[in-house]
Amino acid sequence: RALARAPARMDDAADDADWTGAAALSEASKDPETVFDIERIMEILPHRYPFLLVDKVVEFQPGKRCVAVKKVTMNEQFFTGHFPNRPIMPGVLQVEAMAQVGGLVALQEPVSDAGGGKGDFFFAGVDNIRWRRPVVPGDTLMMEMELVSFKKRFGIVKMKGKAYVDGKIAVEGDFTFALVKE
Repeated sequence: RALARAPARMDDAADDADWTGAAALSEASKDPETVFDIERIMEILPHRYPFLLVDKVVEFQPGKRCVAVKKVTMNEQFFTGHFPNRPIMPGVLQVEAMAQVGGLVALQEPVSDAGGGKGDFFFAGVDNIRWRRPVVPGDTLMMEMELVSFKKRFGIVKMKGKAYVDGKIAVEGDFTFALVKE
């Protein structure tokens, strides 16, 4: 025999005063305007699912810097093993996501025209990487990569990067890349 439950009471004025609602929360947390959507990103970067780790670009200065977004969801393949009872985005994938943001700067004019299959962009080194907080499902990783130097003769690009979650730094470091034109 099923137990009868009393209907929930929703008439407390105090409860209503604390309620924000979906419309207001959506407005308060809306994303910045998209500068490059995923289709444009895929025209520039060679990466594809499951290794394309940039969802959109929200700021871009050609040859200088880029701010891009990675929405971290529980559906990511790496969460099945990292870690089953406490899902955390692997640090190396956070660094890879930042490197892809760097690729959006380096694979376009005025640095290079190597994007869209005209060349490749490889890690040559990472230094001073520091993780400040875990990145977990539900987080939005806001990544910024800034060009520090470009040695055109050797195809060497140096960048500084920082990534934030909720305005707090999650990871930062220095990156070196090698551009290889086909």
